[in-house]
Amino acid sequence: MTSNSSSPLKGVEVFTFDVFGTVVDWLNTGIRVLKEKAKKAQDLKEVTDSDWEDFMKEWRGGYRDRTISGGLHGLGGQTLSVDVMHREILDAMLDSDRWRMLGAIWGESDRNELVMLWHKLDGWPDSSSGLKSLKEQAFIVTLSNGNVRLLADMAKHADLRWDVILSAELLGSFKPNPKVYLGAMHHLSVRPENCAMVAAHIFDLRAAASHGMKTVYVRRPTEDVDVRDSVKPKSEGGDVDVVVDGLDELAALLKAANE
Repeated sequence: MTSNSSSPLKGVEVFTFDVFGTVVDWLNTGIRVLKEKAKKAQDLKEVTDSDWEDFMKEWRGGYRDRTISGGLHGLGGQTLSVDVMHREILDAMLDSDRWRMLGAIWGESDRNELVMLWHKLDGWPDSSSGLKSLKEQAFIVTLSNGNVRLLADMAKHADLRWDVILSAELLGSFKPNPKVYLGAMHHLSVRPENCAMVAAHIFDLRAAASHGMKTVYVRRPTEDVDVRDSVKPKSEGGDVDVVVDGLDELAALLKAANE
């Protein structure tokens, strides 16, 4: 554990969090919900667990590509509501050759129901307890590309007791656009050196670091699969301040830093 005097977490007053993948498990929750829905349709017996995993990864991938592109290159008329975006991506998927058989079964009400699964994602086992411990020591704030109602519903479902919910929808762009990070610090009245970005995505942390924020990388099994194990803290020659395997560990490091 890092000594108190040299800990990069010393003096951090606000922790801003990426949410999808970092705090909630979108993949396994989605697979579970899809499997439960499939049980009600006899025509879907041939769809395997592997297919549902592919479906969720494709849906999530469409969201990731569209938000990152919007953050880097401008919205170009693109919606800031992730609910709208999720529905647009879902409709396109259900018109594709691979998923057309699902499109023939899932009508308007089914599609609306499926979009809402993103509002009820389960937290990782350490998320609720870790956030509670962090909340006793600092402010905990969402800084997500998700829209406000989605993040609020998710917080209720997964017992995520945020102090503040900030989102791209409020800040006018998607991460990694500078206005998201700078806007968050402006509204929170915090200096970059006293604000940390917590994420399971290295692109998000590199963007935050470029504006002077502290950075905490959380290893999650569904995220950054190709690079996750190579991410290191600056003390070991890497490019983030802290690397942890969960939020309970982060809370313990913060407590030690401030003792």
